[in-house]
Amino acid sequence: MERGTDQVRGTVAEGYEGVREAFAAVLDGERHAPEAQLAAHVDGRRVVDLWAGPATTADTATGVYSITKGAAHLVVALLVQDGVLDLDRTVASYWPEFGAAGKDRLTLRELLAHRSGAIGVDGGFTLAELADDRLMAERLAGQRPFWEPGTAYGYHAFVIGALTGEVARRVTGRPLQEFYEERTRVPYGLDFHLGLPQALEPRYAQVLPLLPTEEEAVAFNQHADPPTDLVAFANTRAVRALGPTSSGGVGTARGVAGRYAAAISAVGGRAPLLTPRTVTEFARVSYRGTDLVTGNEDVFGLGFESLSGRYAFLGPDAFGHSGATGSLAFADPASGVAYAYVRRRFGFPSGFGAGPENHRLAEAVTRAARGRR
Repeated sequence: MERGTDQVRGTVAEGYEGVREAFAAVLDGERHAPEAQLAAHVDGRRVVDLWAGPATTADTATGVYSITKGAAHLVVALLVQDGVLDLDRTVASYWPEFGAAGKDRLTLRELLAHRSGAIGVDGGFTLAELADDRLMAERLAGQRPFWEPGTAYGYHAFVIGALTGEVARRVTGRPLQEFYEERTRVPYGLDFHLGLPQALEPRYAQVLPLLPTEEEAVAFNQHADPPTDLVAFANTRAVRALGPTSSGGVGTARGVAGRYAAAISAVGGRAPLLTPRTVTEFARVSYRGTDLVTGNEDVFGLGFESLSGRYAFLGPDAFGHSGATGSLAFADPASGVAYAYVRRRFGFPSGFGAGPENHRLAEAVTRAARGRR
Protein backbone atom coordinates (compact mmCIF):
# COMPACT_ATOMS: atom_id res chain seq x y z
CA MET A 1 0.00 0.00 0.00
CA GLU A 2 1.34 3.43 -0.93
CA ARG A 3 2.17 5.78 1.89
CA GLY A 4 0.75 9.29 1.92
CA THR A 5 3.92 10.84 0.53
CA ASP A 6 3.73 8.48 -2.45
CA GLN A 7 0.05 9.19 -3.11
CA VAL A 8 0.26 12.97 -3.27
CA ARG A 9 0.31 14.54 -6.72
CA GLY A 10 0.46 18.17 -7.79
CA THR A 11 2.43 21.24 -6.81
CA VAL A 12 2.87 23.80 -4.05
CA ALA A 13 4.51 27.22 -4.21
CA GLU A 14 7.76 27.91 -2.38
CA GLY A 15 7.10 28.15 1.33
CA TYR A 16 4.09 25.82 1.21
CA GLU A 17 5.96 22.53 1.39
CA GLY A 18 4.49 21.96 4.85
CA VAL A 19 1.03 21.77 3.28
CA ARG A 20 2.12 18.86 1.11
CA GLU A 21 3.53 17.14 4.20
CA ALA A 22 0.28 17.70 6.11
CA PHE A 23 -1.75 16.29 3.20
CA ALA A 24 0.48 13.21 3.06
CA ALA A 25 0.08 12.71 6.82
CA VAL A 26 -3.70 12.87 6.48
CA LEU A 27 -3.59 10.21 3.79
CA ASP A 28 -1.46 7.96 6.00
CA GLY A 29 -4.22 8.07 8.59
CA GLU A 30 -6.93 6.95 6.17
CA ARG A 31 -8.14 3.35 6.04
CA HIS A 32 -9.31 3.85 2.45
CA ALA A 33 -8.02 6.29 -0.12
CA PRO A 34 -10.19 9.41 0.34
CA GLU A 35 -9.88 10.35 -3.36
CA ALA A 36 -9.29 13.96 -2.37
CA GLN A 37 -8.15 17.31 -3.75
CA LEU A 38 -6.66 20.27 -1.88
CA ALA A 39 -6.31 23.74 -3.39
CA ALA A 40 -5.57 27.12 -1.90
CA HIS A 41 -5.03 30.69 -3.05
CA VAL A 42 -3.35 33.49 -1.13
CA ASP A 43 -4.10 37.06 -2.15
CA GLY A 44 -5.61 35.72 -5.36
CA ARG A 45 -2.65 33.53 -6.38
CA ARG A 46 -2.90 29.75 -6.36
CA VAL A 47 -0.23 28.35 -4.03
CA VAL A 48 -1.50 24.81 -3.38
CA ASP A 49 -2.76 22.37 -6.02
CA LEU A 50 -2.68 18.79 -4.73
CA TRP A 51 -4.65 15.60 -5.21
CA ALA A 52 -4.51 11.96 -4.15
CA GLY A 53 -6.17 8.62 -4.77
CA PRO A 54 -5.88 6.15 -7.63
CA ALA A 55 -9.07 7.41 -9.31
CA THR A 56 -8.63 11.18 -8.78
CA THR A 57 -6.78 13.80 -10.80
CA ALA A 58 -6.71 17.58 -10.60
CA ASP A 59 -9.56 17.71 -13.11
CA THR A 60 -11.82 15.12 -11.46
CA ALA A 61 -15.17 16.75 -10.74
CA THR A 62 -17.45 15.43 -8.03
CA GLY A 63 -20.47 16.33 -5.93
CA VAL A 64 -19.63 18.66 -3.05
CA TYR A 65 -22.97 18.69 -1.21
CA SER A 66 -23.27 21.70 1.11
CA ILE A 67 -20.15 23.43 -0.16
CA THR A 68 -22.70 24.40 -2.85
CA LYS A 69 -24.36 26.70 -0.33
CA GLY A 70 -21.29 28.93 -0.42
CA ALA A 71 -21.80 29.54 -4.14
CA ALA A 72 -25.50 30.31 -3.67
CA HIS A 73 -24.93 32.71 -0.84
CA LEU A 74 -22.05 34.49 -2.52
CA VAL A 75 -24.68 35.45 -5.10
CA VAL A 76 -27.10 36.52 -2.36
CA ALA A 77 -24.35 38.62 -0.76
CA LEU A 78 -23.74 40.32 -4.11
CA LEU A 79 -27.47 41.08 -4.48
CA VAL A 80 -27.51 42.58 -0.98
CA GLN A 81 -24.35 44.54 -1.75
CA ASP A 82 -25.97 45.86 -4.96
CA GLY A 83 -29.08 46.97 -3.03
CA VAL A 84 -31.35 44.49 -4.81
CA LEU A 85 -32.16 42.61 -1.58
CA ASP A 86 -32.63 43.99 1.94
CA LEU A 87 -31.66 41.68 4.79
CA ASP A 88 -34.22 43.19 7.15
CA ARG A 89 -37.28 42.93 4.92
CA THR A 90 -39.58 39.99 5.46
CA VAL A 91 -39.34 37.04 3.12
CA ALA A 92 -43.11 37.32 2.56
CA SER A 93 -42.74 40.89 1.28
CA TYR A 94 -40.76 39.43 -1.63
CA TRP A 95 -42.59 36.10 -1.81
CA PRO A 96 -46.15 36.45 -0.45
CA GLU A 97 -47.00 32.75 -0.56
CA PHE A 98 -44.23 32.03 1.93
CA GLY A 99 -46.08 33.95 4.63
CA ALA A 100 -48.49 31.03 5.18
CA ALA A 101 -48.59 28.99 8.40
CA GLY A 102 -47.04 31.65 10.62
CA LYS A 103 -43.96 32.43 8.53
CA ASP A 104 -45.06 35.98 7.64
CA ARG A 105 -42.72 37.83 10.00
CA LEU A 106 -39.51 36.00 9.14
CA THR A 107 -36.84 38.32 7.70
CA LEU A 108 -34.33 37.47 4.99
CA ARG A 109 -31.58 37.88 7.61
CA GLU A 110 -33.26 35.24 9.80
CA LEU A 111 -33.76 32.94 6.84
CA LEU A 112 -30.08 33.13 5.89
CA ALA A 113 -29.23 32.27 9.49
CA HIS A 114 -31.22 28.99 9.23
CA ARG A 115 -33.91 30.25 11.63
CA SER A 116 -37.07 29.82 9.55
CA GLY A 117 -38.14 26.41 10.85
CA ALA A 118 -38.98 25.44 7.26
CA ILE A 119 -36.41 22.64 7.15
CA GLY A 120 -38.50 20.26 5.01
CA VAL A 121 -42.05 19.23 4.20
CA ASP A 122 -44.52 16.75 5.61
CA GLY A 123 -44.00 13.41 3.89
CA GLY A 124 -40.63 14.43 2.46
CA PHE A 125 -39.49 15.40 -1.02
CA THR A 126 -39.16 13.11 -4.00
CA LEU A 127 -35.76 12.93 -5.68
CA ALA A 128 -37.17 14.96 -8.58
CA GLU A 129 -38.17 17.69 -6.13
CA LEU A 130 -34.80 17.66 -4.37
CA ALA A 131 -33.14 18.20 -7.73
CA ASP A 132 -35.26 21.26 -8.55
CA ASP A 133 -35.19 24.40 -6.38
CA ARG A 134 -38.44 25.72 -7.86
CA LEU A 135 -40.36 22.56 -6.97
CA MET A 136 -39.01 22.62 -3.42
CA ALA A 137 -39.88 26.29 -3.02
CA GLU A 138 -43.47 25.66 -4.14
CA ARG A 139 -43.95 22.98 -1.49
CA LEU A 140 -42.13 24.91 1.25
CA ALA A 141 -44.23 28.06 0.78
CA GLY A 142 -47.31 26.57 2.42
CA GLN A 143 -45.49 24.25 4.82
CA ARG A 144 -45.95 24.68 8.57
CA PRO A 145 -42.58 25.45 10.19
CA PHE A 146 -41.08 22.87 12.55
CA TRP A 147 -40.50 25.56 15.19
CA GLU A 148 -41.63 29.16 15.60
CA PRO A 149 -39.78 31.13 12.91
CA GLY A 150 -36.97 33.33 14.17
CA THR A 151 -36.79 31.75 17.63
CA ALA A 152 -34.19 29.02 17.05
CA TYR A 153 -31.50 27.78 14.70
CA GLY A 154 -31.58 24.49 12.81
CA TYR A 155 -29.67 23.42 9.73
CA HIS A 156 -31.76 23.71 6.52
CA ALA A 157 -29.76 20.98 4.79
CA PHE A 158 -31.56 20.50 1.47
CA VAL A 159 -33.70 23.63 1.33
CA ILE A 160 -31.84 26.83 2.22
CA GLY A 161 -30.75 27.50 -1.37
CA ALA A 162 -34.26 26.91 -2.68
CA LEU A 163 -35.67 29.35 -0.12
CA THR A 164 -33.16 32.16 -0.56
CA GLY A 165 -33.08 31.52 -4.30
CA GLU A 166 -36.84 31.96 -4.57
CA VAL A 167 -36.56 35.33 -2.79
CA ALA A 168 -33.95 36.40 -5.34
CA ARG A 169 -36.02 35.08 -8.23
CA ARG A 170 -39.10 37.00 -7.10
CA VAL A 171 -37.11 40.25 -7.24
CA THR A 172 -34.98 39.67 -10.32
CA GLY A 173 -36.96 37.14 -12.35
CA ARG A 174 -33.87 34.94 -12.60
CA PRO A 175 -32.62 31.87 -10.67
CA LEU A 176 -29.48 31.98 -8.57
CA GLN A 177 -27.82 29.54 -10.96
CA GLU A 178 -27.93 32.17 -13.73
CA PHE A 179 -26.46 34.87 -11.53
CA TYR A 180 -23.72 32.51 -10.38
CA GLU A 181 -22.84 31.69 -13.98
CA GLU A 182 -22.81 35.33 -15.01
CA ARG A 183 -21.13 36.96 -12.02
CA THR A 184 -18.62 34.33 -10.93
CA ARG A 185 -18.17 31.10 -12.88
CA VAL A 186 -17.71 32.48 -16.40
CA PRO A 187 -15.67 35.63 -15.60
CA TYR A 188 -13.23 33.69 -13.44
CA GLY A 189 -13.23 30.45 -15.42
CA LEU A 190 -14.20 28.46 -12.33
CA ASP A 191 -14.40 24.70 -12.49
CA PHE A 192 -17.45 24.58 -10.25
CA HIS A 193 -20.96 24.29 -11.63
CA LEU A 194 -24.52 24.87 -10.49
CA GLY A 195 -25.89 22.71 -13.26
CA LEU A 196 -23.25 20.48 -14.83
CA PRO A 197 -23.41 20.55 -18.66
CA GLN A 198 -23.86 17.19 -20.33
CA ALA A 199 -20.58 17.71 -22.17
CA LEU A 200 -18.69 17.64 -18.86
CA GLU A 201 -20.33 14.44 -17.60
CA PRO A 202 -17.29 12.28 -18.54
CA ARG A 203 -15.28 14.17 -15.91
CA TYR A 204 -17.72 13.39 -13.12
CA ALA A 205 -16.45 10.86 -10.56
CA GLN A 206 -18.99 9.30 -8.25
CA VAL A 207 -19.16 10.00 -4.55
CA LEU A 208 -18.13 6.86 -2.71
CA PRO A 209 -20.05 5.17 0.16
CA LEU A 210 -18.56 4.05 3.17
CA LEU A 211 -29.20 9.15 10.81
CA PRO A 212 -31.59 10.40 12.92
CA THR A 213 -33.57 12.50 15.38
CA GLU A 214 -36.99 13.63 14.13
CA GLU A 215 -35.53 16.98 13.01
CA GLU A 216 -32.58 15.30 11.27
CA ALA A 217 -34.96 13.00 9.46
CA VAL A 218 -36.87 15.98 8.06
CA ALA A 219 -33.82 18.12 7.22
CA PHE A 220 -31.99 15.28 5.45
CA ASN A 221 -35.21 13.92 3.86
CA GLN A 222 -34.98 10.62 5.71
CA HIS A 223 -38.72 10.62 6.36
CA ALA A 224 -39.53 10.32 2.66
CA ASP A 225 -40.60 6.97 1.20
CA PRO A 226 -38.05 5.79 0.30
CA PRO A 227 -35.55 7.78 2.43
CA THR A 228 -33.04 9.80 0.42
CA ASP A 229 -29.74 8.01 -0.14
CA LEU A 230 -27.15 10.80 0.11
CA VAL A 231 -24.59 8.96 -2.01
CA ALA A 232 -27.13 8.20 -4.74
CA PHE A 233 -28.36 11.81 -4.59
CA ALA A 234 -25.04 13.30 -5.72
CA ASN A 235 -24.53 10.53 -8.25
CA THR A 236 -27.86 11.21 -10.00
CA ARG A 237 -27.59 12.98 -13.35
CA ALA A 238 -30.83 14.97 -12.84
CA VAL A 239 -29.38 16.50 -9.66
CA ARG A 240 -26.14 17.44 -11.38
CA ALA A 241 -27.98 18.84 -14.41
CA LEU A 242 -30.28 21.15 -12.43
CA GLY A 243 -27.75 22.12 -9.75
CA PRO A 244 -29.94 22.64 -6.68
CA THR A 245 -28.27 25.42 -4.74
CA SER A 246 -28.21 23.76 -1.33
CA SER A 247 -26.41 20.58 -2.25
CA GLY A 248 -26.18 19.86 -5.99
CA GLY A 249 -23.00 21.66 -7.06
CA VAL A 250 -20.27 19.79 -8.94
CA GLY A 251 -16.65 20.77 -9.37
CA THR A 252 -13.05 20.57 -8.28
CA ALA A 253 -11.09 21.96 -5.36
CA ARG A 254 -9.49 24.35 -7.84
CA GLY A 255 -12.89 25.67 -8.80
CA VAL A 256 -14.14 26.06 -5.23
CA ALA A 257 -10.95 27.73 -3.98
CA GLY A 258 -11.04 30.05 -6.97
CA ARG A 259 -14.55 31.17 -6.08
CA TYR A 260 -13.53 32.13 -2.55
CA ALA A 261 -10.38 33.82 -3.88
CA ALA A 262 -12.53 35.96 -6.18
CA ALA A 263 -14.79 36.86 -3.25
CA ILE A 264 -12.03 38.50 -1.19
CA SER A 265 -9.04 39.12 -3.50
CA ALA A 266 -8.16 40.83 -6.75
CA VAL A 267 -8.03 38.08 -9.39
CA GLY A 268 -7.18 38.53 -13.06
CA GLY A 269 -7.26 42.31 -12.81
CA ARG A 270 -10.75 42.30 -11.27
CA ALA A 271 -11.54 43.80 -7.89
CA PRO A 272 -12.79 41.47 -5.14
CA LEU A 273 -16.43 40.54 -5.61
CA LEU A 274 -17.32 41.47 -2.03
CA THR A 275 -16.49 44.65 -0.18
CA PRO A 276 -15.05 44.34 3.34
CA ARG A 277 -18.36 45.65 4.70
CA THR A 278 -20.33 42.91 2.93
CA VAL A 279 -17.88 40.24 4.10
CA THR A 280 -18.30 41.36 7.72
CA GLU A 281 -22.10 41.47 7.37
CA PHE A 282 -22.28 37.88 6.12
CA ALA A 283 -19.40 36.40 8.13
CA ARG A 284 -20.10 37.76 11.59
CA VAL A 285 -21.84 35.47 14.05
CA SER A 286 -25.63 35.43 13.76
CA TYR A 287 -26.14 32.36 15.93
CA ARG A 288 -23.99 30.45 18.39
CA GLY A 289 -25.44 27.45 20.18
CA THR A 290 -27.17 24.13 19.70
CA ASP A 291 -28.45 23.20 16.26
CA LEU A 292 -32.03 21.91 16.68
CA VAL A 293 -31.54 19.61 13.68
CA THR A 294 -28.19 17.95 14.37
CA GLY A 295 -27.79 18.56 18.10
CA ASN A 296 -24.28 19.89 17.46
CA GLU A 297 -22.88 23.12 18.81
CA ASP A 298 -22.55 25.44 15.84
CA VAL A 299 -21.71 29.00 14.83
CA PHE A 300 -23.41 30.50 11.76
CA GLY A 301 -23.22 33.79 9.92
CA LEU A 302 -25.62 34.66 7.10
CA GLY A 303 -25.71 31.76 4.64
CA PHE A 304 -22.15 30.82 5.57
CA GLU A 305 -20.57 29.09 8.51
CA SER A 306 -18.63 31.51 10.71
CA LEU A 307 -15.30 29.71 11.13
CA SER A 308 -13.02 31.63 13.50
CA GLY A 309 -14.66 30.02 16.54
CA ARG A 310 -13.92 26.54 15.19
CA TYR A 311 -10.43 27.33 13.86
CA ALA A 312 -8.61 29.75 16.14
CA PHE A 313 -5.91 30.42 13.53
CA LEU A 314 -8.45 32.13 11.24
CA GLY A 315 -9.45 35.78 11.39
CA PRO A 316 -12.80 37.03 12.72
CA ASP A 317 -14.30 37.46 9.24
CA ALA A 318 -13.45 33.98 7.92
CA PHE A 319 -16.49 32.48 6.18
CA GLY A 320 -17.23 29.34 4.21
CA HIS A 321 -19.11 26.06 4.23
CA SER A 322 -18.49 22.37 4.76
CA GLY A 323 -19.89 19.43 2.79
CA ALA A 324 -21.27 16.04 3.74
CA THR A 325 -18.25 13.97 2.74
CA GLY A 326 -16.01 15.91 5.15
CA SER A 327 -15.05 18.59 2.64
CA LEU A 328 -14.55 22.26 3.55
CA ALA A 329 -14.04 25.55 1.71
CA PHE A 330 -13.58 29.06 3.04
CA ALA A 331 -12.11 32.53 2.63
CA ASP A 332 -10.08 34.22 5.38
CA PRO A 333 -9.56 37.93 4.65
CA ALA A 334 -7.07 38.27 7.53
CA SER A 335 -4.56 35.91 5.91
CA GLY A 336 -5.71 36.26 2.30
CA VAL A 337 -6.34 32.50 2.15
CA ALA A 338 -9.01 30.87 -0.01
CA TYR A 339 -9.08 27.16 0.82
CA ALA A 340 -10.86 24.11 -0.61
CA TYR A 341 -10.55 20.48 0.42
CA VAL A 342 -12.82 18.17 -1.58
CA ARG A 343 -13.06 14.45 -0.90
CA ARG A 344 -15.16 11.89 -2.73
CA ARG A 345 -15.44 9.28 -0.01
CA PHE A 346 -17.60 9.93 3.03
CA GLY A 347 -15.33 10.34 6.03
CA PHE A 348 -16.31 9.54 9.59
CA PRO A 349 -16.60 10.93 12.14
CA SER A 350 -17.42 14.08 10.20
CA GLY A 351 -20.96 14.66 11.42
CA PHE A 352 -21.88 15.41 7.80
CA GLY A 353 -19.65 18.47 8.01
CA ALA A 354 -15.98 19.33 7.87
CA GLY A 355 -13.79 16.30 8.51
CA PRO A 356 -11.30 16.61 11.38
CA GLU A 357 -8.37 16.56 8.96
CA ASN A 358 -9.34 20.06 7.82
CA HIS A 359 -7.91 21.52 11.02
CA ARG A 360 -4.45 20.25 10.16
CA LEU A 361 -4.66 21.12 6.48
CA ALA A 362 -6.17 24.59 6.87
CA GLU A 363 -3.75 25.50 9.65
CA ALA A 364 -0.78 24.45 7.49
CA VAL A 365 -2.00 26.66 4.64
CA THR A 366 -2.75 29.63 6.89
CA ARG A 367 0.55 29.37 8.77
CA ALA A 368 2.47 29.31 5.50
CA ALA A 369 0.47 32.25 4.13
CA ARG A 370 1.13 34.40 7.18
CA GLY A 371 4.82 33.55 6.98
CA ARG A 372 5.06 34.58 3.33
CA ARG A 373 3.17 37.91 3.49
